[in-house]
Amino acid sequence: MWEWYRIGVAAGIGAGVAVIAAAWLARTRPGALLAILIGAAGGIAVGFALGDWNDALGGAIGGVLGGLGGVPLAAGTLRRGGTISGTGILIGLAGLAIAALALIPFLGYLEAVALPALAARARRREPERYAGLRTLARD
Repeated sequence: MWEWYRIGVAAGIGAGVAVIAAAWLARTRPGALLAILIGAAGGIAVGFALGDWNDALGGAIGGVLGGLGGVPLAAGTLRRGGTISGTGILIGLAGLAIAALALIPFLGYLEAVALPALAARARRREPERYAGLRTLARD
């Protein structure tokens, strides 16, 4: 039972680290990829600190899934007019809360799986862009 707890903690903390990195780096595609890699590296580091390669693998998977969930959230916020510093601070604090909540048993697994699902849902609910009155100005 202790092994499953440690894997969940590593996965949740890896997801939180990825969200924190995405909050500051998701402005560009290379930054988004770097945020995912930082999340995976953070999860691996936490996994090896807690145990062995099983924990590190769980942390890496959690970091990748957290990055896949955090990058669209931060990029969408910036695309809709959010400031870089405000987005970084607010989403960074959310990532810190995600990492802290990973200490609750089973919640680390849930966070790692829920972040990409929530990002996909937010992406579907985002309004489409229309040309609007700009098409009339082309006379």
